[in-house]
Amino acid sequence: MGIQAEMQPVADDPYIFSHENILLQIQTARFELGYYVLRFYSKEGRPATEPTETISEFYLYPSGGTLRDSSMNLVLYDPRYDIYRGFTPPHLQQRQEKSSPEG
Repeated sequence: MGIQAEMQPVADDPYIFSHENILLQIQTARFELGYYVLRFYSKEGRPATEPTETISEFYLYPSGGTLRDSSMNLVLYDPRYDIYRGFTPPHLQQRQEKSSPEG
């Protein structure tokens, strides 16, 4: 019982691969060369939906809605993360806020 009490609840674990955790991580993730650096549990090089012994880096490219692994292999395409399908990532939100005229 003591071990379970000390463990972080799975639902609150930002390294579990999910839509919610992608959105959570990009708020503070490094943005460089057109992608966000995200970290998820991985299994056989793919992001895992449950805790594993390995956490790997993945790269989210909002200019195409793609998630790539450390070898730049395509892992996922999802239009929810594609700026050409209406997604506005944090770096573009900040740019819009700076260019907005003050009310």
